[in-house]
Amino acid sequence: MNFSFLKSIFRKKTQTLKNIDSLVIKNLKKVSNSNNLLVYENITIYHHTQALFIPLLILDTTRGIYIFEHKAWSYDDLKSATVSKAKNQNSSTQTIAFDKIHNFIRQKFNELTHNDGVPLLNFLLMENLNAGEYEHLDISFQELLPKNRVIFNDLSEQEIIKKLESAIAPTSTLPDVANIMGNLLVQYLILSKNEDIYLATPEQIYFIDSQIKDCQILEAKAGSGKTTALLLKAILENLRNPTLKVIIIAPTTIACDILKQRVLNSVEYAIIEVDIPSIEIITPIELLNRHLSKLKKTTIKDNIFVDDALMRSNFKSADLIMCDDADLLPDSFIEYLKHIQKKSALLLVSDKNSTDVNYVFQKSFRAGKQKVIFKQANPHAKTLQIISDLLKNNSLNDILVISNNLNKEKLNDDLEFFIRDKAILLDSSKNLVDQDIDNLVLSTYEELGTINAKFVILLDVCCASKEQLKYASNLCEESCYVIYDKDCENIKDLRSKYES
Repeated sequence: MNFSFLKSIFRKKTQTLKNIDSLVIKNLKKVSNSNNLLVYENITIYHHTQALFIPLLILDTTRGIYIFEHKAWSYDDLKSATVSKAKNQNSSTQTIAFDKIHNFIRQKFNELTHNDGVPLLNFLLMENLNAGEYEHLDISFQELLPKNRVIFNDLSEQEIIKKLESAIAPTSTLPDVANIMGNLLVQYLILSKNEDIYLATPEQIYFIDSQIKDCQILEAKAGSGKTTALLLKAILENLRNPTLKVIIIAPTTIACDILKQRVLNSVEYAIIEVDIPSIEIITPIELLNRHLSKLKKTTIKDNIFVDDALMRSNFKSADLIMCDDADLLPDSFIEYLKHIQKKSALLLVSDKNSTDVNYVFQKSFRAGKQKVIFKQANPHAKTLQIISDLLKNNSLNDILVISNNLNKEKLNDDLEFFIRDKAILLDSSKNLVDQDIDNLVLSTYEELGTINAKFVILLDVCCASKEQLKYASNLCEESCYVIYDKDCENIKDLRSKYES
């Protein structure tokens, strides 16, 4: 009997080939946890039009990447066998001849980072073979499957870690985890405005990988990476199934444009083939008007209104709809989404504490950084003073002012004496190309969505809804100024939340 080994890992993997928590894998995970090694199971690496499935990968941040293949072969299966390298497969003294997978990963690193990335080593997990039985196998096993690269079922935890660490010496020159795994697993890659690289959190990865069924809820607030996770989720769904139609609902036209640009930036950086037209990012009004047009009814322009006829009609708009910032939208529109998605999948992103939640993002990337400052004074004069003080050490695009429409116009007139360039009167109904938001932005509470700033100044707090205030106060990355001339219920709520 002859085993043409090392070929199986390169075959197209199916769901049935996912790892199971066997004894040897459990021991390996236990060793990894106690030695600060990072375990990644059942992952897919995407590059151009190709996809490579890896059942088990472990990152040692001081040495490199270990790749494992699990085999259930027993001694009885192998005692009369010989092993030979697979066709067109070259062997190496440093690996167990997994040249194809190594070349794929190195190509990925080279095209993204312009270097070979990190050292790659391979190990074979032998679930039903011990070290003593290995010694009695044909000599061909020792040539192609060197003992120091096989994890046997009778190895102790100390022996396992020794085998891993002896494969390569540690070094202090490896990139950080985000630059290794983020560039390798681009479906979890987060790019900042400055194109710094971050890796999605475990809770974000769990959501991105999950299959959304029926109507599900993601509980997450501004600053938790919720919108980024939606974009990565849409990209991964397309990579898995290019025929799948995905719609992301964002509150305003400008918010949609910003998200579209972020999708393009992520896809271009990651060097992956994504059918961009199958990922649509639209406003609630755009979705309603598509349905209204189908029914040959008059479309709407400015305000979200759900015609009764829409609730009596079926409308297959997408296989998956993900509605960001659902709390800012009317309840009637949310009910409409549930109606048209009865036979498809719907995800609602909410910041309300609910018992019926499927995914939760607990980590906030602004936690511990936000400072809320309450100022009781003439709102207009105080705002001008704060802006003037902030601009001594900060840029125009560090400041976002949120008020009612009247104060937005009035502040814009007076700001001409404080800043060299005109402030931007945000018009959320216009496209991004028509507005330079890389400036001091003046917005109303109704126009919010996707825009944040280092400093946020809130005016007319008493006139805003609790959902709008909750969202607006979370848009600041450093300090939020609440300016008011008299107390009201909203001021008391904000004080209770932030001063406690």
